[in-house]
Amino acid sequence: MLEPKGGTGYQSNNIVWSDFYVHKSWIVCVPKTVGTAGTYQVWRYKNIATSWTHAIIAGTWTLSCFFSDPKLAEDLIARWSPSSHLLVCFSIGYFIHDGLDMLINRRKRETWELLGHHVIIVICFGIAIVTRLYVGYGVVSLLVEVNSVFLHLRQMLQIAKVDPKSMLYRCNSLVNLGTFVVFRIVLLAWMTRWLVVNRDRIPLPFYTIGSISMAVMVVMNIVLFYRVHQRDFRRRRKTSTS
Repeated sequence: MLEPKGGTGYQSNNIVWSDFYVHKSWIVCVPKTVGTAGTYQVWRYKNIATSWTHAIIAGTWTLSCFFSDPKLAEDLIARWSPSSHLLVCFSIGYFIHDGLDMLINRRKRETWELLGHHVIIVICFGIAIVTRLYVGYGVVSLLVEVNSVFLHLRQMLQIAKVDPKSMLYRCNSLVNLGTFVVFRIVLLAWMTRWLVVNRDRIPLPFYTIGSISMAVMVVMNIVLFYRVHQRDFRRRRKTSTS
């Protein structure tokens, strides 16, 4: 593993990165079409824009972690670096903030599904942060953020009432679907296989948490893929043929 220098300063940096989300309300520019749609839509746009920002930063950061330290991919249990550990800290800050933001401003049925998703991630990332084990596995899981860039952009375009037939929306839909297959479905399948193959190296409590988490993530992403495909492609075909 790569040990960080200056432990106290390193830990304080984690707090600084996580604090980024506290100030998101004034760094998000809201389009006029959203600003006139009501308080809820303005909040929703800001919330998704924050998630989009996290996806851009975390997705890029994840790829850089593997490029700067290729051996991280070889040992997903014990190996870690200051950058990879800080990335997990940065992301757990986002998920805690986003969960609290939704709990305060959006108490709907789908909110509880997302909160369950966030709780699972916070538990898994918390284990990696405290024990400094499975940091590499956590970084691998953050590759889903590559797809989240386009998934969240899709939501922002919808809230801004961008025409689904426009070139921007169509291109984003195609890239979103392609990256969804690669960085979510294929990635989650690989992560599940990795858990099974390495179960003898993982303590039973951690293996149980990991297995339950992966099962929930797989189900949620299959449902999400179905919804996205139905809305962006199936309905579009029906509209064009009618």
